[in-house]
Amino acid sequence: MSTEKIKRLVVLGGGESGVGAAILGKVKNMDVFLSDMGTISPHYREMLEKWDIPYEHGHHTEEKILNADEVVKSPGIPPTAPIVRQIVGRGIPVISEIEFAGRYTDAKMVCITGSNGKTTTTLLTYHILRDAGINVGLAGNVGKSLAYQVATEKHDVYVIELSSFQLENMYDFKANVAVLMNITPDHLDRYDYKMQNYVKAKFRIINNMTYTDAIIYWQDDKTITDQLNAITTEARLYPFSEHLEGDDTAAYVDDDGELVFMTPETSLMMPRADLALSGLHNLFNSMAAGLSACLLDIRKDDIRRALSDFEGVEHRLEYVADVDGVRWINDSKATNVNSCWYALESMPSARSTVLILGGKDKGNDYSEIESLVDSKVKAIVAMGKDNEKIISFFKDKVPAIADTHSLADAVDACRRLSQPGDTVLLSPCCASFDLFKSYEDRGRQFKDAVRNLSR
Repeated sequence: MSTEKIKRLVVLGGGESGVGAAILGKVKNMDVFLSDMGTISPHYREMLEKWDIPYEHGHHTEEKILNADEVVKSPGIPPTAPIVRQIVGRGIPVISEIEFAGRYTDAKMVCITGSNGKTTTTLLTYHILRDAGINVGLAGNVGKSLAYQVATEKHDVYVIELSSFQLENMYDFKANVAVLMNITPDHLDRYDYKMQNYVKAKFRIINNMTYTDAIIYWQDDKTITDQLNAITTEARLYPFSEHLEGDDTAAYVDDDGELVFMTPETSLMMPRADLALSGLHNLFNSMAAGLSACLLDIRKDDIRRALSDFEGVEHRLEYVADVDGVRWINDSKATNVNSCWYALESMPSARSTVLILGGKDKGNDYSEIESLVDSKVKAIVAMGKDNEKIISFFKDKVPAIADTHSLADAVDACRRLSQPGDTVLLSPCCASFDLFKSYEDRGRQFKDAVRNLSR
């Protein structure tokens, strides 16, 4: 009879990642307990009960948590949370759901991070692989929990979107392909308002990589290139850029408008005009996804077809409607200034954009979009509980500015300030939590409000 001690696994957080980790722990015959300081949704409570996993919500019971052998912490819980401080003080290891799931699968891992573009790149990469017939799973910030899929399914490849929060508690996990889209200031409130702390969190994605692995990155991002120059990695490097920057550029657009991919596994060309997604930011997303597919030896025709028929991502430069000659665009996923920069870059050059900004500021520096606002924006509508910073910065930089504190008032202001031929762009630069549950909630409410205008 075995006398091996059953491992006590405590999971903090009862959302997608936490419940997935709890189920994987149960499958691996651990003594699992899940605790959430907030309210666990009925859907996730039903999953926990189906798997006979004890849980609590609305509070933390210390004696049920501090006896853990290991804790899986959901990414939204900051390391400064009192219960996390207690756990660390007891010397109990704290890991992420991705770290935990990675122990129990030998699938190839394509991991994508960046301040902007990572969701589109993740979904586009998944689209290419799935349509090529690969047994692929989608995980991380999109799709189902990686841990849940490892527990209940079996995939040969996983495409994983990773935030800096998820990367914080990853130690032994290894990506086979790591994609760094860009690194611009974001979530600095989580990192003591120190950019280098945020950069180091992002760069955890390349931990443990060997010479058989690959790093794909934007060649013109100085933050990324400086950090790569300051560290040592065995992984192969595959930079991409709008134009050929040197012999090592692995994806670029040539003088004839052909998108070129060059890797040891595959070289292919396709007209940039054939890409399903338009705009400079989507060119970079397509390059990163295409390079990932090349490195996985996907057939050229499959890559070309998938890059040309992808349908895009909800809340990212999403067309909503034309109302009385005004085009309305939902870019609610733009929760930082750099993401808004890419949205404005894709707008018409004449001053014909009414821009909605506002929400929970994360230490934003609006000077990054100042020149684009000057050339493209006719009015700014600030939408948030506290718009003082936005109004103070832009009040002398645009012909008109409106101070609103609800979605309904913001939409009314946009109607008043726009005329036929204009575009209303919701690209807030800020998190949504002052007025909305999430950026998805903000985007969906915005779309509903716009569609009601046309009825």
